Amino acid sequence: MKRQIFLILSLLAPLIFFSHGLWADDWGDDSSSGAPAYPYPVPLGLKKPKVPQNNPITKEKVDLGRYLYFDKRLSRNNTISCATCHDPAKGWTDQSPVSTGINGLKGTRSAPPVFNATYNELQFWDGRALSLEEQAKGPIQNPVEMGFSLKGVEQKIGRIKGYQKMFKKAFGPGPITAERIVEAIASFERTILSGDSNYDRFIAGNKKALSLSAQRGMNLFFGRAHCDDCHTGPNFSDSRFHNLGVGMNAKHPDLGRYLITKKDKDKGSFKTPGLRGLLYTHPYMHDGSEKTLEAVVDFYNKGGNLNPYLDKKIHPLGLNSQQKKDLVAFLKSLNGKPVRVNIPNKFPR
Repeated sequence: MKRQIFLILSLLAPLIFFSHGLWADDWGDDSSSGAPAYPYPVPLGLKKPKVPQNNPITKEKVDLGRYLYFDKRLSRNNTISCATCHDPAKGWTDQSPVSTGINGLKGTRSAPPVFNATYNELQFWDGRALSLEEQAKGPIQNPVEMGFSLKGVEQKIGRIKGYQKMFKKAFGPGPITAERIVEAIASFERTILSGDSNYDRFIAGNKKALSLSAQRGMNLFFGRAHCDDCHTGPNFSDSRFHNLGVGMNAKHPDLGRYLITKKDKDKGSFKTPGLRGLLYTHPYMHDGSEKTLEAVVDFYNKGGNLNPYLDKKIHPLGLNSQQKKDLVAFLKSLNGKPVRVNIPNKFPR
């Protein structure tokens, strides 16, 4: 009888997920509004990202952004690039609890992955940037990351003849500006997409793509555990901010979104991270406090950490050991193919 019920749930699962809006027509591509089209194919399970009206994607701009992304000369002392903290070989993160920037200085939050960042409504853990372009400005000016200034970086890059040619090809005549630098980096980052996971193949009709354990975990994720209350959509994030109690028992807790909005309700709240690529993006949480997916599931199972601002959606789940294993198996099934990129061997001179 139990096996029959499970088989029925498995057959109904795709219908349930479509009703949850995972591939809803109003998610992602905005070409009908007259915005620039996204010119590249996207992996299974994703939709074409929105492209800003004032920064259409071109091959020349993406190629320029790729060089800038890996170029350490964007930092004050030529030691830190975007890829230092968002390394393709490490799941587009640095796989550290907190990142190390210029002169060995330590940040206070874990570096989120670059892949699928284009789907975020707001950037950074606290949502302080409205776009990938605005996000790219942050590390350049941060004294513990690249330790530079926008004026300084545009003057340094502007003196490099090789970049002068690339910028002219990408943007046409005109000076190399900080705005053009971040527009190129953002264009490159919009091409870094992770999908085509076992889960996506299962939803697309390949019923052998998920193990039985992962299928049970899938039913828990969208059912009893209510993980999809926050981890929703193709990137498994609602792009909203929630207090899970992470780090709230520290002497001086990181107050997250509150530091931007100054609203009490946002104290200790951080943006819901996407769930794709989790095999490569450890450790987890905004402070890297959970080393494994098993530990993350245990954290949610106990109902997070109690504090006055705990999100109402967070409560003990009461999962047994097998159910926790099944949920981890499902989370692992969201891992897509590694995002490959041609890393420059030489940079413009």
